[in-house]
Amino acid sequence: MKAPRKVHDEVAALRTAIDHHNYRYHVLDDPEVSDGEYDALFDRLRALEAENPELITPDSPTQRVGSTPQGQFGTVVHRLPMLSLDKSTTLDEIAAWDARCRTRLGTEDVLEYSCEPKIDGIAVSLMYENGVLKLGATRGDGQKGEDITANVRTVASIPLQLRGKGAPATLEVRGEIYLPVEAFRTFNAQAVERGDRPMVNPRNGAAGSLRQLDPRITAGRPLNFFCYSVGLVEGRFAPKTQSDVLAALKEWGLRVNPLRAVVEGADGCHEYAERLLAQRAQLAYEIDGVVFKVNDLERQERLGTITRRPRWAIAYKYPAEEATTRVIGVEFQVGRTGAITPVARLEPVFVGGVTVSNATLHNMDEIARLGLMIGDTVMVRRAGDVIPQVMSVVASKRPSDATEIVVPTRCPVCGSDVYRADDEAVARCSGGLDCPAQRKEAIRHFASRMAMDIEGLGDKLVDQVVERGLVKHVADVYSLDVAALEALDRMGPKSAENLCAAIDRSRATTLPRFIYALGIREVGEATALNLARHFGDIAPLMNATVEQLVEVADVGPIVAERIHQFFQQSHNRDVIERLTGNEIGVHWPAMPPIARVAQAPLAGQTWVLTGTLEQLTRDDAKARLQALGAKVAGSVSAKTTLVVAGPGAGSKLDRATELGIPVMDEEAFLKRLGSLEGASG
Repeated sequence: MKAPRKVHDEVAALRTAIDHHNYRYHVLDDPEVSDGEYDALFDRLRALEAENPELITPDSPTQRVGSTPQGQFGTVVHRLPMLSLDKSTTLDEIAAWDARCRTRLGTEDVLEYSCEPKIDGIAVSLMYENGVLKLGATRGDGQKGEDITANVRTVASIPLQLRGKGAPATLEVRGEIYLPVEAFRTFNAQAVERGDRPMVNPRNGAAGSLRQLDPRITAGRPLNFFCYSVGLVEGRFAPKTQSDVLAALKEWGLRVNPLRAVVEGADGCHEYAERLLAQRAQLAYEIDGVVFKVNDLERQERLGTITRRPRWAIAYKYPAEEATTRVIGVEFQVGRTGAITPVARLEPVFVGGVTVSNATLHNMDEIARLGLMIGDTVMVRRAGDVIPQVMSVVASKRPSDATEIVVPTRCPVCGSDVYRADDEAVARCSGGLDCPAQRKEAIRHFASRMAMDIEGLGDKLVDQVVERGLVKHVADVYSLDVAALEALDRMGPKSAENLCAAIDRSRATTLPRFIYALGIREVGEATALNLARHFGDIAPLMNATVEQLVEVADVGPIVAERIHQFFQQSHNRDVIERLTGNEIGVHWPAMPPIARVAQAPLAGQTWVLTGTLEQLTRDDAKARLQALGAKVAGSVSAKTTLVVAGPGAGSKLDRATELGIPVMDEEAFLKRLGSLEGASG
């Protein structure tokens, strides 16, 4: 019976749409729809073709496995086609597949199935000749793929030569190259920080990494590999089961998934799928389901294939971790360090097994990179317990009334000015010592060892005193008494007395410690010391102009602007005046500033730092040396005065030894710094 015209039209429209989305995903690496939406289109087309076989054509998306090669690499013809799998989304469908297998085999026996996680990566073919890797290719359209041998060789988990004995003369190994979850997150965090485009998902990242024309770029991506089957085999190799195949591949040094298993019947498949789903969020790699295969290879042969799909295998798909939805608004949240983070409010969408209505946008640069506007349709991704993220905008669906997103000029929590430095993507609240959103972090830093050194005021105690309303600013720490502290969890009388004594002792401090304790952005211990030496007291520092601040060693225009901005806020000045006033009485000994570098104890000397410093950062060590008048050089020469060498020191240490230049370790260096800073202070 001939299919109606409307069916012809729907099939044509589906093929056009699927081809478009294949191109967007596989060629441009820029998908417009989620996996779930794509699968729905594909399933509809397959169902229509099953009902109307006369409509099936060789160029239908259902008759091939993936997209055609890009043409940037050489073309590889697969001597045995790389098959695609039927898929299921319910456990009932797995039971129906199990029943079909038993019916075709003419048996009522319970069948054994080989089970593996379905890795969300890129399918590849690896050809070994006499145990040596000769060729690596993508799956492509199942018949032809791309020659990516040079890039495959950079993947550390793929052996260049098989181990042991027994491998056939020609062995085609098939598997999945993927990008581990942690590597994906790290890459995207760095990309956002640089203002670059992040990867849409780990599979997209793996595909992009393998398609680099320069293998050195691929080598810089921590790709990994699991093998799952063999293709062409020439030579002695006679396994009886799929599990035998995987065991042999492991013996030859190839990576197989440790979560693979052999189960019995549909019930065993169900249990495996549920067990793996419970582990999904904790895995180091992304999976989108499970692959089940009849374990017995002779039975696989009897079951055969149909339209490039094996009857003896099926993929069970977990809920999609990507979906499209609409942005209905953007709100701004204030983090513990004052960072103003935009959060997209979404039309609720089911993704990754939960309903999502919010997604992070990172910062305003990320919004600009996405080209996002309120009202846009977006691709949202949620993997495991990771906060949902907006990965891309479907620009073709933008409504005419879409509106721009504007960062607030006032903190939504405390009302302080919001500023954004020229060199930063992040906007920040300027109310550091006053903003409730930053309160805990400000107090933790204020009490830390290198700041006011209030022993006993740790993270958990800070949480309690803030949450119970006992401390609203750092100055309120000095209002805590034994009675209030005793009422807190896990605080006995003795602990409360010890903490009160530590708080009281902290009133006598030093100017560098006090400046550092204020928590001014990018003012570390060394910069605080330089500021203290330059200005001699807190009042001149508070009233300094940007021009005066840049005269301080280790303070450039950006840091100078941040210091000036901090002291311009009236609430910060109020807290400082309260701390140093008669009621609290934080004080320090006078500290005459070093007026000229020539008067500094290390004036005229050149020092070199090499190796790893374990107690100081390299920047802090450099700043402290510069504050004492020394020049810090990047190489050793005859003019070098002294070399500080930590673990891992290499050629610079060798050069110093060759020239007879004195060398000291970090412990001796810290002692020298302490004595010099004490003498000059």
